[in-house]
Amino acid sequence: MKEFTGKTIVVTGAAGGIGQCLCLWFGQRGARIIGIDKAVNTVQVVSALEDNGIDAMFLRLDIGDPNSVEMAFAEIDGVDVLINNAGYSNHHTLNVTTTQSWAEEVNGNLNGAFNCVHAVLGRMKAAGRGSIINVASVNGLSALGDPAYSAAKAGMISMTRTLAQEVGKYGVRANVVLPGTVRTPLWRERAQKDPQVLKTLERWYPMGRIVEPEEVASVVGFLASDAASAVSGAVLPVDCGLSSGNIVMARELTLEDF
Repeated sequence: MKEFTGKTIVVTGAAGGIGQCLCLWFGQRGARIIGIDKAVNTVQVVSALEDNGIDAMFLRLDIGDPNSVEMAFAEIDGVDVLINNAGYSNHHTLNVTTTQSWAEEVNGNLNGAFNCVHAVLGRMKAAGRGSIINVASVNGLSALGDPAYSAAKAGMISMTRTLAQEVGKYGVRANVVLPGTVRTPLWRERAQKDPQVLKTLERWYPMGRIVEPEEVASVVGFLASDAASAVSGAVLPVDCGLSSGNIVMARELTLEDF
């Protein structure tokens, strides 16, 4: 029997690179998938999942709109796992960030995640079970560009810890994963400006490479599974060692090539 058979998994940002991988990973293990995204290509994503024999439906929804989120989730029967995966940034430095763009990106990245949590939490508590997994970023730990996005992801870490504290007694777990650079279609677009961009980034990663979407999905899958039944409040980097230190500086300080 597949380990997530009979479970309903909600994935936000489901049309993106990591989101599609999450939907496929859980779907292949028997889950019913509810994908949420404001993108227009959700039909193609559903078709790809159905071609793999996966029970899936998509809701085109802006999670930054709390009323729309409440209405949409009211139509979903019992959410076993909520994966807040949606995230975006259009302003990569503080210099180009405006008060409006700051508010929009914090709303889409952090408030949207809270809106989804708020929409499912009452029923999870009543059921005495549930798992909330927030997909933040290593940007939530360090200044790595994209300031509004990074502030929102730091807020997501804090929100996850608060959830773990407050809802654990109801049988609900909350954890957060922090991906580093992930090989998604987004980077193919950036490679048009600099074909060597990923090769340049790899030298900052102790493992000498960046993260694959499937690697994020497998860690999220562990946290959603019964194998992690005692894990709540965890902040887990999935970053090929990036957040463990600064390997480039270490090489330059020690004058050693390791």
